[in-house]
Amino acid sequence: MLLNILIDLKDLISQPWPWYVAGPMLAILMFILLYFGHEFGISENFRIMCAADGADQLNEFFKFDWKSGGWNLMVALGAVFGGYIVSHYFLSPSGNYANVSPATVNSLEQLGFKFENGKVPLVPYFYDWQYLFTWRGFLIIVGGGFLVGFGARYAGGCTSGHAISGLSALQFPSLIAVIGFFLGGLLMTWVVFPMMFPWK
Repeated sequence: MLLNILIDLKDLISQPWPWYVAGPMLAILMFILLYFGHEFGISENFRIMCAADGADQLNEFFKFDWKSGGWNLMVALGAVFGGYIVSHYFLSPSGNYANVSPATVNSLEQLGFKFENGKVPLVPYFYDWQYLFTWRGFLIIVGGGFLVGFGARYAGGCTSGHAISGLSALQFPSLIAVIGFFLGGLLMTWVVFPMMFPWK
C-alpha cells in the first residue's frame, strides 16, 4: 500500500507542473522569504563565494556579512545537485531531461542547431574547446559570460532576483530590469541569432 502511494507520488511530481500549481507555490515561497526579511537571487551567491574566499581584502564591494547569506548559497547548491540527482536517478529513468517544444526545435534546427530528443539542443561551438578560439565561439562563451556576470551585478541582481524576488516586493527598479531582460531576449532571438547562425 505504502509502496503504491510512493510510486503514484513519484509519477505525479515527475510531470511538468502547470502554471496554476507552480505559480502559487512560488508565491508562497516568496511570502515566507519576505516575512523573514530575506530576498532570493542566484547571482548574489557569486558575491557571497568571493567574499568567503577573501575578496573583501581586495575590494569594498565584498566587505559585508557573507555568512548571513549562507541560506541563499544552500538554495543554489541544492538546485544544482538536487536537480542532477533527481533527474538522473529518480524522476527521469528514460533519460528525457529536457522537454523542448516542437516549435522551438524547428526554429533551432533552422539556425543550424542539432537536436536529439530528450537532450538540450546543441551546437558544437558551445561545448568544444577548439571553437573557443574562433571569433564566434569566443564571443558567445567569453563575451556572453562576461555580459551575464557584469549585467547581473550592474543591475543589482539576476532574473531570479528581480523577476521573482524584486517584483514580489513591489520594487520598481526590478520592473525596469525585467522589462530590460525581455527586450534583450527578444533582440537576441530575432536579431543577433539570425545574424550569427547557421555556423559555417
